[in-house]
Amino acid sequence: MQDQGTVKKDEECKDCMMEDENGRLVPDYDSTIKFFNEGDLITGTVVKIDKNEVLVDVSYKSEGVIPLRELSVKRDVDPREVVSVGDEIETLVLQKEDAEGRLILSKRRAQYEKAWNKITEASKKNETISGRVIEVVKGGLILDIGLRGFLPASLIDYKRVRDLTSYLGCEFECKIIEIDRRRNNVVLSRKAVLGNSRKKERNEILSKLEKGQLVVGKISSIVDFGAFVDMGGIDGLIHISELSWEHVSHPSEIVSMGDEVKVQVLDIDKERERISLGLKQMQKDPWQDKIKDYKEGDFIEGKITRIVPFGAFVELPCGPEGLIHVSEIAKVRVESPEIVVKVGQNVKARILEIDRDKRKICLSLKQSATEDKKDKIAEEEEIKEQVKPDEEAEKELKEELLVSEKFEMEGSKDEEEQEEKEGEEQEEAVPEPGSLEEVLQQMKKERAQKENG
Repeated sequence: MQDQGTVKKDEECKDCMMEDENGRLVPDYDSTIKFFNEGDLITGTVVKIDKNEVLVDVSYKSEGVIPLRELSVKRDVDPREVVSVGDEIETLVLQKEDAEGRLILSKRRAQYEKAWNKITEASKKNETISGRVIEVVKGGLILDIGLRGFLPASLIDYKRVRDLTSYLGCEFECKIIEIDRRRNNVVLSRKAVLGNSRKKERNEILSKLEKGQLVVGKISSIVDFGAFVDMGGIDGLIHISELSWEHVSHPSEIVSMGDEVKVQVLDIDKERERISLGLKQMQKDPWQDKIKDYKEGDFIEGKITRIVPFGAFVELPCGPEGLIHVSEIAKVRVESPEIVVKVGQNVKARILEIDRDKRKICLSLKQSATEDKKDKIAEEEEIKEQVKPDEEAEKELKEELLVSEKFEMEGSKDEEEQEEKEGEEQEEAVPEPGSLEEVLQQMKKERAQKENG
């Protein structure tokens, strides 16, 4: 007894047979040949794989040929990575006969036609679609979704990704955000899929964060304008100006990928889900130490380092720079600071204000000049005061000399008078009567009486 499969096979064989001229049954080869047109989708079996093409049996008078470029949406692919001998695949008829009479097929375009129907349906229903990353291009990734779908780098993840090659071979579930069949363009978003699962997590983190709070995270990305920190579900940005108290040319000078850092929350924008962080706040500000010995009203010397339209910057001995505003350059109004000062010039300025929060020092050159003038006047007065005692001493000395000379003159006069007195006494001594001394003495008395009389 024959089973149903054997009966069916016999019936198929009878359909493939025909009678020849002598009435004998012979194979009817023409009845086994399929007929189709260009653009038709047909199924065949892989019978041979070469370096540049794949041969497929599609029950045609000759085997169909799939050129390498028509095998997959992935470029420069190894045929053995796509198909194997014996695989049953669906292809699209590109050309019934080429210049060599071959049937040209395309597996890629067959997939493309089927994929467009699937993608269009998924886009209408707002459903997700899966694909494998097959290529890295400028600005994103190419996914095999039956055709080449583009996934922009900004829509891969909430974290910023620098090395896109790490995603090669990964299977992603994405949403279709743009579709244009005329331009064969499909744009995908993995971030939109992740959004639903991570939105709750992000909201929880944002609700717990407060301005001024200290948090720990890992450097997830480094860009020219700063570094991003993964805080366990959401990223925050450390702007380049908040990495260090000193000047930083590039964030990589301070941090590296994967570094664990302790940062301070500077600002939170919950609507835009943006968090501003500061790393330098974890370090002691050297600027504060350098100026701790200075106060407003002090005079300080420094060198002009820069001249700008609104003033001149002065490098102070302690290191930081202070600004002399153009209004504080001179007592009279000047159009440009360069009229009064030059780069490299040493100046003495007065500290008007020290803003420790904004790390700014305001200086005045004109007030320093006024003070210098006052000092000069005071110095001259001091010199006069010092000279005055000397003049008085000289005057006293002169007076003493005059007194001394007078005293000497009076002393000499007294001596003369004493001598005269002594002489008179000697003259007044009574001479002997009738002597010559008596006669002379008498004559002197008479002369004196005449002079006095």
